[in-house]
Amino acid sequence: MSDKLRRWLFHRESKQQHVAAFVLLFGSGLGLLASFMLSIESLVLAKNSHAVLNCDLSSALSCSVVANHWSAELLGFPNSFIGIVTLPVMVTIAVALLADTKFPKWFMRAAQLGAVAGLLFAAWMFYMSYFEIGVLCPWCLTLDVGILLIFYGLLRYNVLSKNIEQRVLSWSVKKGYDTLALASVVALAVAAILAKFGSGIF
Repeated sequence: MSDKLRRWLFHRESKQQHVAAFVLLFGSGLGLLASFMLSIESLVLAKNSHAVLNCDLSSALSCSVVANHWSAELLGFPNSFIGIVTLPVMVTIAVALLADTKFPKWFMRAAQLGAVAGLLFAAWMFYMSYFEIGVLCPWCLTLDVGILLIFYGLLRYNVLSKNIEQRVLSWSVKKGYDTLALASVVALAVAAILAKFGSGIF
């Protein structure tokens, strides 16, 4: 039995780190897929702003309505292009972590700051869709889930591997409260969506 396999089988912390890295990989892949689809749709709308997209599902779920709002191009180009550029980096980091690559602390902390920025941006976009536009974009919601998983997986890995050493965070991860927080955020978001758009979704 190789040392790497033995370490994974018998060391609980090593298992948790690999699970966190897998969550990071899944979230990055999901976010990259959503960014790719949103980018394609932005090109369609660039040719015809009145085009009906495949994800225009109902009065409450419409990618085109959200994409035609000014907030969809905050920097002068589709927001999804940012994901196309940045998310492959997260995919690469996740794959490297699963292969037991050890990055310097400064690098992992910088990656965490990137995840924080992505989460704040995703939260702002959700706010705009929910309160200002009044319509939700299915692929945007998929991207939001991906970003949330990236933040969760990367933070959990960084705390477990002591790239980020903070007593409250370490205690929260050890007790599983970070997972509880993730589940609570998802549950609250789903409840809020159903409360406002329930009849329009189904």
